[in-house]
Amino acid sequence: MKTTAIVLAAGKGSRMKSNARKQYMMLKGQPVVCHSLAVFEQCERIDEIILVCGQGEEAMCREQIVGKYHYNKVKRIVPGGKERYHSVYEGLKAAGPDCGTVLIHDGARPLLDEEMIGRLLDAVKESGACVAGMPVKDTIRLSGENGYAEKTLPRERIWMIQTPQVFDYPLILSAHRKLMDLKDLQVQITDDAMVLEYITGQKAGLVEGSYRNIKITTPEDLLIAEALFGDPFSPARKEKDVR
Repeated sequence: MKTTAIVLAAGKGSRMKSNARKQYMMLKGQPVVCHSLAVFEQCERIDEIILVCGQGEEAMCREQIVGKYHYNKVKRIVPGGKERYHSVYEGLKAAGPDCGTVLIHDGARPLLDEEMIGRLLDAVKESGACVAGMPVKDTIRLSGENGYAEKTLPRERIWMIQTPQVFDYPLILSAHRKLMDLKDLQVQITDDAMVLEYITGQKAGLVEGSYRNIKITTPEDLLIAEALFGDPFSPARKEKDVR
């Protein structure tokens, strides 16, 4: 059974305050999404990649991303949908019945590494569902309606959730299918583990990601990512020259 990585690059990125989508902005000489595609391309435990892009961007991604940088593991490029979970569902459908394990990753997180992928793939064998994340460093307070702090949350129990999120393929595909059949969604779905828990009640295991595994969301995140790529203490990124 195949291990498939779904890379999401369909987001609008409104908080970037730019006409360009964040996943296509340049980082270290390449579009942001290329950095995560390169890691999956080089990881021996990944058999294929599915790239989910914005509506109408398929040809551009095929020529300017996949073709230009020679990502041979990218087998399909599919358009996403209105919400994140719609885009994930399109990627899941494209994976096909011979997929055993699927990793779902935000293309705006360019600093993942193979060691992280390995930890997640090892963990999913036991649980069927796991997500990358890290414990928060700051004190977290819940705000009240009057603008004052209402409650201090226990920092030792709070994690920042990241991607990749990794699942047994039939399990997460079934959960998304059932979600699509719902006519009245009672909660805002923000990630794939939430789909699984909302539909089935099954919780995903937490696996250590990295504090470097940031998501490009605002303009300053690009500056931080540039600095992290030059960090001498970062894990070795065994990237080949695929240009």
